[in-house]
Amino acid sequence: MQSYTIGQAARLLGVSPDTVRRWADGGRVATHRDEGGRRLIEGRALAAFSVEAAQGGGEDDVPYTSARNAFPGIVTAVKLGDVAAQVEIQAGPHRLVSLLTREAVEELGLEVGMQATARVKATSVHIDRT
Repeated sequence: MQSYTIGQAARLLGVSPDTVRRWADGGRVATHRDEGGRRLIEGRALAAFSVEAAQGGGEDDVPYTSARNAFPGIVTAVKLGDVAAQVEIQAGPHRLVSLLTREAVEELGLEVGMQATARVKATSVHIDRT
């Protein structure tokens, strides 16, 4: 499972690294250390926390804006059908849902906890693996 540094998690959540450190120090999100001593957050834990943080609101919220309609975030849900699939991405306070083929999800290797970018054009949402 992919893990994220404090800085990567901050970018995905749309907040500063100091905010993520405060959340970790306060027990809101669990961290562990790698061989080099860096604090890491497991992808699944970050995905769950990003959904919770977006729903909870609060004073730590920072407005998140997209550049050229790209929303970098973390995959929070993947629902596979026989032919179609649904992928949810939490990009800061924004939850994006895309319907795409099961084949596309499998080719991209999308799974909960991994980093991805949702690109929006009109009413279509496209997912790029990052």
